[in-house]
Amino acid sequence: MINFYRVLGLMSGTSLDGMDIAQCTFELEDGKWKYAIERAVTYPYSPEWKDRLSQAENLSGLDLMLLHNDFGSLSASFVNRFMEDCLVPVDFIASHGQTIFHQPHLGFTLQIGNGANIAAQTGITTVCDFRSLDVAFGGQGAPLVPIGDKLLFSEYDYCLNLGGFANVSYDTDSGQREAFDICPVNIVINHLVKERNLSYDPEGSLARNGVVCQPLLEELNQLDFYRQAGPKSLGKEWVLAQLLPIIYKYNLSLEDALHTFYKHIVVQCQNVIRGNRKNVLITGGGAHNQYIMELFCQHFEVEICVPTCEIIDFKEALIFAFLGLKRYRNENNCLNSVTGAKKDNCGGVIYLVE
Repeated sequence: MINFYRVLGLMSGTSLDGMDIAQCTFELEDGKWKYAIERAVTYPYSPEWKDRLSQAENLSGLDLMLLHNDFGSLSASFVNRFMEDCLVPVDFIASHGQTIFHQPHLGFTLQIGNGANIAAQTGITTVCDFRSLDVAFGGQGAPLVPIGDKLLFSEYDYCLNLGGFANVSYDTDSGQREAFDICPVNIVINHLVKERNLSYDPEGSLARNGVVCQPLLEELNQLDFYRQAGPKSLGKEWVLAQLLPIIYKYNLSLEDALHTFYKHIVVQCQNVIRGNRKNVLITGGGAHNQYIMELFCQHFEVEICVPTCEIIDFKEALIFAFLGLKRYRNENNCLNSVTGAKKDNCGGVIYLVE
């Protein structure tokens, strides 16, 4: 079997800031995977696309299918732009898509971005729909990144991603991988700052100027989700129904609401990241938030490792490229120890282009 691959990883997260595309190489040597990000670009979404994606859960079935096709075509257009500057061809594309619904307790998850459109319009074999098989096996369908953490970033005791949600991955004492969503992060921050016509809190400056509302902090920390054992995962629906109404009922200034929510993030992550291990790798957009990182440094007992900006920003695209590689090789790319599924599985739909 071939042991060297060039893969494009496509990732679009809940922040809706744009699509990450990473051109990755993977080589299997002596039973261990080596990787490199050769080139990576984020293509920002237009205001119109941000609006379409943010309102997608309210669409009719017909309009959602149209969006599914259109987003696949948009993804293909980004890939074609990216490939204009690539000197070598790639073996295939691995596309996460955009999550619209994630309700594994009801037996479904939906990531739009028609992979057939991507394959047809780029001429490149495309792997997509990574989560559905795991959900069909009774799993959460999330998080999927931990197998990449285990095989590509094994030198870290914890891998903590601060994206729309904070999620963590680590090996238990028995060597079994464990992972779950911890709490919302940027999905809430970015929602709150919209009242100032901002898309994010620059370097955490707004939160830094607030003060903590102790009753709000205590109520947030008492949410039922935080008392549940893993495997567990979060979605936008939970944020809208369970968390945001609590914040809004206190009628705080934006600065105080953000400051309190930042403290909430720290408390929930601190409950998981314990000092009996050495280090934690932190990636995702939250790693660029100076105030959050300061709070982590103040409260965490383990060494905080912040990698290059390339890994911070494109680690998920890298790992979805790796998940696509595992699917392409018919190897399991989803761990039931993480998702709670009946079995490890090899998720993803392949649209072959000869």
